[in-house]
Amino acid sequence: MVGFALQALSALLLTLSVAASPVRVKKRADPVPSFVLANAPLAHLYSKEQWWPSDISVHVQHVVPEVNFASVAPSVTLQNISSLGSDVFLTSKDDVTDQPDWITSVVGKPDADGLSSAPVTIVLVNKPGGILDAFFFYFYSYDHGGKVLGIEFGDHVGDWEHTMVRFTNGAPTAFYLSAHSGGSAYTFAATEKTNGRPTAYIGVGTHANYASSGQHCHDLPGDLLCDQTDAGPIWDPALNYRAFWFDNSTQTFTVAGGGGAAANVISSEGASWLSFQGKWGDEQYDFLEHGQYCLELGSLEECRFSSGPTGPIAKNLGRAAVCQKEDGCTIATSL
Repeated sequence: MVGFALQALSALLLTLSVAASPVRVKKRADPVPSFVLANAPLAHLYSKEQWWPSDISVHVQHVVPEVNFASVAPSVTLQNISSLGSDVFLTSKDDVTDQPDWITSVVGKPDADGLSSAPVTIVLVNKPGGILDAFFFYFYSYDHGGKVLGIEFGDHVGDWEHTMVRFTNGAPTAFYLSAHSGGSAYTFAATEKTNGRPTAYIGVGTHANYASSGQHCHDLPGDLLCDQTDAGPIWDPALNYRAFWFDNSTQTFTVAGGGGAAANVISSEGASWLSFQGKWGDEQYDFLEHGQYCLELGSLEECRFSSGPTGPIAKNLGRAAVCQKEDGCTIATSL
């Protein structure tokens, strides 16, 4: 009888505790669905990559918020970054031409199992018609642009790229890969698979994503500017990730949980950092600053250094089409 009474009392206390804390229960988010992790892309980094994946929590330690090249705060953290305006650039404290250790660090290089110390950011978005878009965002502290006729262009601090798997009623149906200002989309069936999971190839330095290995030319005619990919170290996002749900109607993020080392920090970091609409790197330098130069290449002006990128919030998470740029989105049925 004593054991029964204790059980009854424990159940009563648990019921009262839940009833007394409705806010905590209301804010609890669903975890990442198992079918998302089972179909998470496996990405090959280039075999001779020098600018490896980075952890955003480390990156923010090496930048200062600036507007028009003037500091607006002494520092930034993942907890306070959302308070910064969309005109803010997270500017390197170091001269990037010196390639400081935090930019060239190999800490984020995946090991033989595909584990990187740099967590992937997974963003999950429910949409009408039984659609769930699972975005896999990859971050690097530096983008090393390509060379045209031996001249370097397109370097910048901070680099966000992503792939996305679209699920319909729990089944994977399409795969999108971002590359520079655009990207490509394929039916899920058309993609190359590694252990049943879609495979991506990441361009050296620029970190653009492609569905096949080899050379991929872009932007300029005559194959003057190309990305190189190969079957280098494989990166498995399911081994270390921060995951969030995104409500497109309210433009808000909620923590879904983490995997690997990120699972230990995601609660303290929260989800507010994803709302930052500023740039994750330096503003494009003026002429001659840090060796800046710009040249007219056809109808385009290309500079050695460009501005840092916006983060996940600016990547059209609520898209109806598979592609980030929805107009003219074509879903290829073969590679």
